Amino acid sequence: MKRFPLLCVAAALLLFLPLSSPAAEALHVYCGAGMTKPFGEIAKAFTQKTRVNMEVTYANAGQIQSQINTAQEGDFFIAGAAEELKPVQKYVSARRDLVKHIPVLAVAKGNPKHIRGIRDLGNEGLRVVLGDAKATPIGKIADKALADAGLTGKVNVVSRGVTAPSIFNALNVGECDAVIVWKENVSPAMDIVADPAMDAYVKTIPAASLSVSTNPEGQKLFLDFLNSDEARAIWEKYGYVVLN
Repeated sequence: MKRFPLLCVAAALLLFLPLSSPAAEALHVYCGAGMTKPFGEIAKAFTQKTRVNMEVTYANAGQIQSQINTAQEGDFFIAGAAEELKPVQKYVSARRDLVKHIPVLAVAKGNPKHIRGIRDLGNEGLRVVLGDAKATPIGKIADKALADAGLTGKVNVVSRGVTAPSIFNALNVGECDAVIVWKENVSPAMDIVADPAMDAYVKTIPAASLSVSTNPEGQKLFLDFLNSDEARAIWEKYGYVVLN
């Protein structure tokens, strides 16, 4: 009978104890839409291992930059290229480079239009879909590649996608003959046209820690996970080249 009051006191104390440590708070991550599949798997694996939930916002770079600058909140920005951090640089407290982001010229399976490289995109009758240079890194890369090839204004660009998925989907459904996309976006229904000229436009995907985060312990947990063999294996599974 004497133990009963003690049990009641213990139960009462538990009601006032925090249910989780700061590190267990959900992490809010902004991620480029083209990385939805690999990062979705990485986020799931992280939560299973640490029990820290992740709220991931997938969008194009322009949308994410605007949201960070306006809302001034969040824990990480996983950008499609390091250059995409510049518009939000004042909110970036640290950066870790993760993997290479490789742009490629992709065509329909079997290459029915016999496209041999970037310079062929100016051929008569070709329909090309590129990224929106104001919204996506891959759009900026496409414009730079065409400019370097002397093709600015000479390519039949039938539309501009605001996300990487919208670009490769246009080729998947036959709306165009060629696209410039990230290597990991290429589906079995496409072929990559080997063109050494594209090597000049390889980018790096960084994980940027945001200074407006209120969960530094959670940030550390996730950075440690990104450096794990498990996270590296997921990137490689989707065709990314992991940086040392």
